[in-house]
Amino acid sequence: MLNFKSTISSVDGGGKEEELVNSYQLFQNYPNPFNPETTIRFSIPHASFVELSVYNVLGQKIRTLVSGRKEQGQHNVIWNGRDELGRQLASDIYFYRIKAGNFTETKKLLLLR
Repeated sequence: MLNFKSTISSVDGGGKEEELVNSYQLFQNYPNPFNPETTIRFSIPHASFVELSVYNVLGQKIRTLVSGRKEQGQHNVIWNGRDELGRQLASDIYFYRIKAGNFTETKKLLLLR
């Protein structure tokens, strides 16, 4: 598991800042607690198959947010507090987990209705 972060920022001719990601990272969602939606950010150092899912306190998967190949870099996913069928979930603690390459990390979030 890679736990270090090393980024290099540069400015190209168009004035756009570009960040090179050299490690896997899963960031804390924002806002947390949230209602009605929250943003989950992650970074991957090279193109990989990524699965990002949300689980309830019993460990049951309730929503898959990302399942597919993603390019190197930072990515943002917005979760609206709904399950796979589009039903609003109750106020509770939930967990989100990323699997990318041989990296796995889990964090918790709080939905307040």
